[in-house]
Amino acid sequence: MSIPRPPFDPELLPALARVNAEMPPGIGPEQIDAMRVRAARLAPGDETDMTLGGVFTESEHTAPGSEGHAVPLLVWRPRETTATTGALYWIHGGGMIGGTHRGGEIPELLEIAHELDLIVVSVDYRLAPEHPHPAPVEDCYAGLVWSHENAAELGVDPERIVVGGASAGGGLAAAVNLLARDRGGPALRAQLLLYPMLDDRNASVSAHQMAGVGTWDRTSNDTGWGCLLQGAHGGPDTSPYAAPARAEDLSNLPPTYLEVGTAETFRDEVVEYASRIWKAGGRAELHVWPGGYHSFDAIAPDAALSRSARGQRLPWLRRVLTD
Repeated sequence: MSIPRPPFDPELLPALARVNAEMPPGIGPEQIDAMRVRAARLAPGDETDMTLGGVFTESEHTAPGSEGHAVPLLVWRPRETTATTGALYWIHGGGMIGGTHRGGEIPELLEIAHELDLIVVSVDYRLAPEHPHPAPVEDCYAGLVWSHENAAELGVDPERIVVGGASAGGGLAAAVNLLARDRGGPALRAQLLLYPMLDDRNASVSAHQMAGVGTWDRTSNDTGWGCLLQGAHGGPDTSPYAAPARAEDLSNLPPTYLEVGTAETFRDEVVEYASRIWKAGGRAELHVWPGGYHSFDAIAPDAALSRSARGQRLPWLRRVLTD
C-alpha cells in the first residue's frame, strides 16, 4: 500500500511532466548511460559563453588527486576585481553517477558571485560506478586543498571559502566539510547544501513517500548509492565521508545553509541533518519548500516557489561572508 505524500506545488507540475516524459522516475543501473547522454545534451556546450558576457574570465586548472589522478577545475574570476575576495567552491550534482562541472547551474552561481564579488571554482570529480567511493569525495577534497593552497594566485582570501553543491554535490560538499574538519584541512567559511544527498540507507518516510514519483525517487536513489558503495549501501560500515548522515559528530562545522522540498526523497534526511547540527551547538539555516520536488528550482526556474528559493541564498551568503 502506498504512503500518502505531500502534494506538489501546482505551478511546478507542467515542468515535472516534461521531465518525466523524457526520463521517468525510477532510474536503474541500465539507464545510467541514457541519463548521462541526456545530461550532456542539456549542459552548456563549449561554445556557450559562461562569463556573463565578459564579466568573468574562465580558466582551466588541475589539482593533484589521489593515486596520481589529476582533478579538473574550472575557475571564474571577476574581470574587474583586483583585490583579494572570497570564493564559492562548487560541486555539481548527478546522483553520484552523472553531471559535469560546467553544468547549467553555473550562470546562476555567477550571478550570485557577481553580486558578492566572488570567485567560483567548480570541480570535475570522477563518477560511480566506474569510480566508487572514495574517489568522488577525494577528488572534491583535492580540488579544495588546491584552491586553498593557490588562494594568493587566484586572488582568494583563504578565510572566505564557501563549499557548496546541489543534490549529490550537496552530499559531497557536506562530506568535504567533514574531511576538512577531521584532517585539519582548510578552515571553511560556510557550507551551502541544496537538497543534498546525505543518507545511503534510503529508508526514511520521505523516501518511501516519493517512490515512483517526482524526479529522483527511491529507486533512483538506490541506484546512485549502490553504484557509489558497490552494493554495500545501507549496511553497518558506511563511511560518513560517503554518506554524511552517518557521521556521529556534527560539531565544529562551519555555518550551514540547507534547503529541500517537502515532496522529495531527501526531505527527512536534510531536516534531520540540520537538527543534528543544532543539537551539536552549530549554526544552520534550514528552508523546506512546500510542494517542491527534487531540483524543482532548476527544472521550473520561473515558478514562484523557485524564485523564492533562489532568493534566499544570496542574503545568507552575504551574511556569512561579512560576519
